[in-house]
Amino acid sequence: MGLKTKVKEYRERAGLKQSELAELVHARRETMVHLENGRYNPSLKLAMDIAKVFHVTVEELFVFTDG
Repeated sequence: MGLKTKVKEYRERAGLKQSELAELVHARRETMVHLENGRYNPSLKLAMDIAKVFHVTVEELFVFTDG
């Protein structure tokens, strides 16, 4: 089971840099890099904080896939 994310899409649409999003959610820029590349599964709190920045649900940003 893998985690697909739309964080990069939403971040770019909002005109934010990775470092700016990281600052808004009290995370490191490197965390955003790994998250966007699918190499990091966020904690529930981080996922909720990111969703709050974009005014969407966690389910809109993150989807679990088979395989």
